[in-house]
Amino acid sequence: MSSLPVPPKLQPLVAYLDTLTGRASIERLQELLGASNATIDDVREFVRFEPTTYQRNLVALGPWYEILVICWRSGQRSPIHNHAKSTCGLKVLQGVCTETYFAHAPCGQVVALSSHECGAGQVCASEDDDTHQVSNLQAAGNDLVTIHIYSPPLRAMRKFSITGGESEWRPPVFEFAHGEGI
Repeated sequence: MSSLPVPPKLQPLVAYLDTLTGRASIERLQELLGASNATIDDVREFVRFEPTTYQRNLVALGPWYEILVICWRSGQRSPIHNHAKSTCGLKVLQGVCTETYFAHAPCGQVVALSSHECGAGQVCASEDDDTHQVSNLQAAGNDLVTIHIYSPPLRAMRKFSITGGESEWRPPVFEFAHGEGI
């Protein structure tokens, strides 16, 4: 269903996702991303960075999924967030991703529980109320590029602050690589 030219190595993945009639399971997204042999070279046209925040670049979109290439410079990170009613699988194509998990304290604040690093080729996944943050904590010059599948497409989620409080967060509007916005 995607209106974009999908890179050849992602076509089998998109073909499967186009058959979905509901939300994909976290296990299935992990399996699909783990089996994908797509590399940074296969998605090069979707690799674009922003100087002050990570950049979301749309690769494919269907009723029950979206695929993004997300580009992170050193020090860039997502907000602390969950995925509300969506499942997310991500695969590191280049660099090292640090994923930090959070719990909700009785006082309303979030507290970091653990962090782990994922290098090129590794897969991470979260869904629903899993609260986490994705970061590029590597030294300057070490860019991070990840490919994400959200099922269904991520249109809103909860954002949290370490000092308390939460808010609805709508991901930034992004554009197709060929200039068509959504």
